[in-house]
Amino acid sequence: MEDDLEQLALADWIIEAVYEDLDVKRSLYAEIEKRRRPGSIVSSNTSTIPLAHLVEGLSESFARDFVITHFFNPPRVMKLVELVSGPATAKETVDRADAWCAKVMGKTVVRCRDTPGFIANRVGNYWMSVAVLEAKRLGLTVEQADVVMSAPFGIPRTGIFGLFDYVGINLVPLVWGSFMKSLAASDAHRRHDITRDKLILGMLAQGLTGRNAGSGFYRTRQEGANKMREAMDLGTGAYRPLEPARLTSLDVAGRDLRKLCEQGDAAGHYAWSVLSHTVSYAAEVGPEIADDVESIDVAIRLGYNWAAGPFELADRVGCEWIRDRLSQEGRAVPALLGQAAAAGGFYQEGRPLDGAGQRTAANAGRGGFSIGCAKRSSGKVAGNGSASLWGVGEGILALEVHTKMNACNEQVVDLLEAAPRHVQAGFRALILANDHARAFSVGADLGHFVAYAKAADWPGMIRFVTRGQAALLALRRAAFPVVGAPFGLALGGGCELQLSCHASVAHAELNAGLPEVKVGILPGWGGCTRLLERWTERCGGDAFLGAKNALEVLVDGKVTSSALQAVDRALLRPSDRIVMNRDFVITEARSLAVAMCEAPRPPKAAVEFKVKGTAGADALIAHLQEMRADLDLNEHDLTIARAMAEVLTGGAVPPGTVVGEEHILALEVERMVALSRMPQSLARMEHMLTTGRPLRN
Repeated sequence: MEDDLEQLALADWIIEAVYEDLDVKRSLYAEIEKRRRPGSIVSSNTSTIPLAHLVEGLSESFARDFVITHFFNPPRVMKLVELVSGPATAKETVDRADAWCAKVMGKTVVRCRDTPGFIANRVGNYWMSVAVLEAKRLGLTVEQADVVMSAPFGIPRTGIFGLFDYVGINLVPLVWGSFMKSLAASDAHRRHDITRDKLILGMLAQGLTGRNAGSGFYRTRQEGANKMREAMDLGTGAYRPLEPARLTSLDVAGRDLRKLCEQGDAAGHYAWSVLSHTVSYAAEVGPEIADDVESIDVAIRLGYNWAAGPFELADRVGCEWIRDRLSQEGRAVPALLGQAAAAGGFYQEGRPLDGAGQRTAANAGRGGFSIGCAKRSSGKVAGNGSASLWGVGEGILALEVHTKMNACNEQVVDLLEAAPRHVQAGFRALILANDHARAFSVGADLGHFVAYAKAADWPGMIRFVTRGQAALLALRRAAFPVVGAPFGLALGGGCELQLSCHASVAHAELNAGLPEVKVGILPGWGGCTRLLERWTERCGGDAFLGAKNALEVLVDGKVTSSALQAVDRALLRPSDRIVMNRDFVITEARSLAVAMCEAPRPPKAAVEFKVKGTAGADALIAHLQEMRADLDLNEHDLTIARAMAEVLTGGAVPPGTVVGEEHILALEVERMVALSRMPQSLARMEHMLTTGRPLRN
């Protein structure tokens, strides 16, 4: 690993991620200092060692360029980076590191103070200690504790004991032990010291350290031909068969955390104990570790995958209620919690409290423009129960879908049809964007198609599909710029939305695709047409080669794992922008729309294709037959592929016929309805609708 240290002289940013040993790190820093260029940033990925200790004894120039960038693991998936600077760190160094993490690497940066464990692990590790020790004290089983410590709290279903198995119980003496060495004697974490717990110590002695060892609080044991799931008895340390977590209080309270805390059984006491200790601790240490409560909530949400951070949870159940119950129990009320209760919550209209209990600006220093920003400024132009139009500044109008997973129903089509009129009434451009956590849009509402097919309402299906086609074609031919902002899931009709835009700004982790083959139909909102157009352009104007490539994408039906893969499959253009940070997708889409307004935009010309007709479809299907085994195609897959091939080659026309895009769009509708009439396709649609999984019939 030391063979190429001379290459450090070329680096703008050097990240150290070696073993968590202060002497090892300082030895490496001495070697880095000999070779690095002046002004290059050096950062440590440490999660436990204070910055002051890392730079002690090193040169002033090194300390000026040094920060901690604590990436959460795995970095490809986890967005959080905790950025820590010291008194000697240059402001320019901190700002550059922040910008690189946010813009180039796509991370959410939380600036932390140089305190033990920074933010996420300081609060998160305390929560983990409390959740384990309180479950033992109150006599809950592993399964019961994990059920309480999941949905009601907005925590992943691994709960607490499943989480410890996942991260590794072997980390207790290393990470939690580090806290016990560095925290003040008065710190509340010392009253829940998991490093001294007899059960944990016994598990470590036996090597029962979680998934990495095959056994932890849970294990899977082979018994003959069967696998047995077992859980540890928290009282004896012995394993027993997994038991259902039957809790009457959860039946009563469901996901209502406050109602659960008010239940008088062990589960209710457990929920209250963990909630009250976690909120109190976050309020106690908050002013020490962060500038505002939002920084702590963001760190816990992203670092531990909670739906809401501790202060957001407190607001949800009621700060006054927590304060009053703590007082009734004779427990101390932290100053910050008392201030929040008096002020109506830790947040008001998105504005969080700082460490002194004063309101700060919303989104203090984090993220870009969002639809939420437009909502707070009352920028609504029009809308219905499924979609809305928002003025987002600089003459740009945004169309937001806000159904479940942003599926497109008839109300969404209504607003798509109305959008051009609203743009022309006072705006310069349109962007298609939303703030959903997971989905740009999962496509047309599959329930509509199932309902039409089961009722044999083919005219209704045709109306729905042709209306969507016409609305998207109108956007495509609009004289004003239309920019898509796809991220997350952009499937089926959702993918067709962005395919119809003049340009797109996509998140790097885009999961786009036209998987209609899996539900027994084909793309009917212009997906076949747009893919044919894009692949024909890539093939030098050869519409047959374009059809061949488009068919391979459609029959494959796979969803991309990145925006770059979407470019490869022509779901994005090579000219479309790719943004690493999801938080800046709408910001960049708006900026691109503004820039496109500056240049004259002639109306989009109608697209024409020189197609090969039935002979071309026969040739494409013959090609697929040769690849049938490799593509794992069954008979109904081939039936759908035949319909797709006929659309892409122009239907029953002579070879060499020139057809317009309206001709291809009409074929999309015709073949989609024909496929929907088939029992096999209806079975695929119903199976996907009820199970979320494709049916290979």
